[in-house]
Amino acid sequence: MDIQEHKSIIPEKAKVLSGSVLKTIALVCMLIDHTAYFMPKLFSKVLFTNSTGAKTVYWLMRRIGRLAFPIYCFLLVEGFLHTKDRKKYALRLLVFAVISEIPWNLGHAHRLFFFSSQNVFFTLFLGLCGMWVYEYFREDRLKQVIALIALLAVSLFLNADYGMSGFGFIMMMYALRNEKLLQAAVGCCFLSSTWFAGLAFIPINLYNGERGFIKSKLLQYAYYAIYPVHLFILYLITK
Repeated sequence: MDIQEHKSIIPEKAKVLSGSVLKTIALVCMLIDHTAYFMPKLFSKVLFTNSTGAKTVYWLMRRIGRLAFPIYCFLLVEGFLHTKDRKKYALRLLVFAVISEIPWNLGHAHRLFFFSSQNVFFTLFLGLCGMWVYEYFREDRLKQVIALIALLAVSLFLNADYGMSGFGFIMMMYALRNEKLLQAAVGCCFLSSTWFAGLAFIPINLYNGERGFIKSKLLQYAYYAIYPVHLFILYLITK
């Protein structure tokens, strides 16, 4: 496994955020985003108006939510590089992808079966597989390219959350993991359609490499479970 020292753009003493804190920041941003998405009328109050029109509380909440995905992708790369068992890590993501599909379908289509889109756990699972096959076929470029194209095709077919761009973003985060300045620059360009997401690279570059307070399996699974649980709660509130 090739783990090199990060070339950071932040002084070491300024790196104060553990992986657990980053995960909590991403979680809070996601909850804010999804709350606004499912209940837009509740947050229709205008905050200010500029040349592009009125900006509401809903607008602000959705932009705060854009920070979640880049942070989760960064943590996925860190988890892939440092986990003791990649098979269990991949299985955990896949299991929660399947579990989350029920509240995802109910929330987005108000029915149990909805194949037009899939939840973000599928995106993360495919991204993990992408990093895995990239390393596995490191000595065989042809197989490496074929495997990555196949995973990209699966991402397109499933129409998982963030689509092919989500898969591509994860692979970019992995490829530039040791070049933090370049990673941030490319990442901001990658997310140009949702430029606010570029702010996620501020907490990402404040990461200190430590695991943090999420150490027990119970707490780890609780953080995973919040995703399907909160989707189901929002569905019940808005149905």
